Amino acid sequence: MHINQLDSAAEARPLSRRLFVAAGAAALGGVFAAAGCAGSPAEAPEPAPSASEGAAGAEASPALTADTLPKPEPDPESPFGVDKNINMETIDEYLNIPGVAYRDARMLRDPAQYEEIGGHANLEMALEGFRIVPFPLVGTLQELPVSGAYTGERLFDVTWAADGTVAQAVPRFEESRQILEDLFPSDRPVMIMCGAGGYAGMTRQLLIALGWDPDLLYNVGGQWDYTGYHPVQLISYDADGTPHFMFWRADYADIDFDALTPIK
Repeated sequence: MHINQLDSAAEARPLSRRLFVAAGAAALGGVFAAAGCAGSPAEAPEPAPSASEGAAGAEASPALTADTLPKPEPDPESPFGVDKNINMETIDEYLNIPGVAYRDARMLRDPAQYEEIGGHANLEMALEGFRIVPFPLVGTLQELPVSGAYTGERLFDVTWAADGTVAQAVPRFEESRQILEDLFPSDRPVMIMCGAGGYAGMTRQLLIALGWDPDLLYNVGGQWDYTGYHPVQLISYDADGTPHFMFWRADYADIDFDALTPIK
């Protein structure tokens, strides 16, 4: 099954992230309430005059390298474990650093009914340099505070502990581990984002459970908070609300489950 086979979610409506976070945290009562990983309803910020188009437009400070990044420091006040230092407020300073991998854990079209909490599921905006690797295709989701959560094919069956860590992760395909190693290199820093931090937090926890170094994994939070200068617009809307999808702009990792070998 391909991601392109998923049905489109409802049209966009404005969403207060504070309302979203409160609803998700109240419904789950856990550290990694995952509701915030649908597409963002926010409009793209005006690009900086000096920024060029595409991933190359994100210019990193020459003083920053993969070896000089601050160590990951999950914020204990964040319901998703978003990093205190590298997050949507500061991410523009950390883009396009050689040796760093950038991943977006959202789906292009998430079947979860985010309109139930005032949101929507289409991925409207990505960030330059981030490759989209949807967590719902990687592992079992934690319980969401909305209906319709994705339950289709995935690389790992994940059992979640009450504290938001992984109790057990069982591969469903012979290639599951290799796919993760290719998409999330274990020998370099990996910055993971989503809509509000939930899918990114789940991705980080799964990788840690499978042996990745937590000091190389950053949950940089949710694009809903992003007001920087390096967005990649993936959906535009007419005045009457008609969406126009531009997913060809996305750097998307297509996981073709029909080509994988199930573990019996």
